[in-house]
Amino acid sequence: MRIDPEKAKALPIRSIEADVERGRLRFFAKAVGQTDPIYSDVDAARRAGHPDLPVPPTFFFSLEMDDPDAFSFLADLNIDLGRILHGEQSFTYHSLAYAGETLLLKSRIADVHTKKGGALQFLVKHTDITRPTGEPVAEAEFSLAISHPEVTS
Repeated sequence: MRIDPEKAKALPIRSIEADVERGRLRFFAKAVGQTDPIYSDVDAARRAGHPDLPVPPTFFFSLEMDDPDAFSFLADLNIDLGRILHGEQSFTYHSLAYAGETLLLKSRIADVHTKKGGALQFLVKHTDITRPTGEPVAEAEFSLAISHPEVTS
């Protein structure tokens, strides 16, 4: 089923409050092959001038997975999960975040566009990540490609 761009952009997505935990940061750093000790050793982080373990790049995407309904927007848009592929993701960083902080994630569908004569539709989700004070930490964007094999060019 094709995605209605206006319906998608108007779809409310629940905000997430996420606690950044040291153990999770260490696990993430190890999982992505991050060998810099500032991401796993508090003493090394402090020697480098950080108050605690800094959040590694791309970690913010995993925070969205804290919500048990992280992908409920796909069902709300009647997207067949068997037809989606991860397109791409990008991050814009405004300030470092650290273990022990609570971050707020507010997402919205930013765009829906087509390619290949309509055989592919792309859904772009944008997330603003802030501290509870509203101070921006980062922006995350990811896109999903939805195939429509019934469309032939």
